[in-house]
Amino acid sequence: MQIFRVISKNCFLPTFVIFSLLVTVSGKAQEQVNPAPPKTVSMSPPIPLELFFGHEQLNFQLIVKKKFSPTSKFDLLAISIFSENWDKENKMGNSVVIPFQFNYNIGKKGFAVAAGGEGNSVTGFSPQLGVEHSFANRKVLAITVVNYLINEEQDLKLFGLYEFKPPINESWSLYTRVQFVYNYSLAENHHNRSFLYLRAGVKRGPLGFGLGANWDQYGPNRIAKDNFGVFTRWEF
Repeated sequence: MQIFRVISKNCFLPTFVIFSLLVTVSGKAQEQVNPAPPKTVSMSPPIPLELFFGHEQLNFQLIVKKKFSPTSKFDLLAISIFSENWDKENKMGNSVVIPFQFNYNIGKKGFAVAAGGEGNSVTGFSPQLGVEHSFANRKVLAITVVNYLINEEQDLKLFGLYEFKPPINESWSLYTRVQFVYNYSLAENHHNRSFLYLRAGVKRGPLGFGLGANWDQYGPNRIAKDNFGVFTRWEF
């Protein structure tokens, strides 16, 4: 079976850009139409947009984690990731990936069941089901998701994103993040895709910047690709 089924980026990229802008604007518009009462904690984490300038590749990432309302049991998790090599002759690793899911929260411990889909410029679109656990406060953001993708490969995917942002002083905070994916094909009994992204820097208000490292692996033979550089991010 062909592992990488190429789908034209010329069709996928506009969808990626429009989706990213819509989820950002709609999230902020909801807060403006329904402002939170004074002296209350925000019902959702901020919306971070990150650019990572590596020695091999440019990476863009936007993460949206939004409740439908302060009292709703439903929320949306959507992640937009764009990767493009500086070397135009090297196509390995070029991709646009947009996983999204609607969560139904169970109890008050951060657990949820989820349904959604994943759009991928290499492998196409797949519906997905899963479970999620999330926790957020001013210092910590932790999201863990297990998804089953309803596709020919029957992919089982583990996703984790963990941020630690302790204050340094009244104006600055440390910013660190560990983010990973492990995708395994149950139908073909082999590794499909995995990555580990590390970030370490500082944060002042909505602005963050620092150093980063990406390690990616592709296919059953785990073809490796590394990317080291600097990142900047803004929290909307």
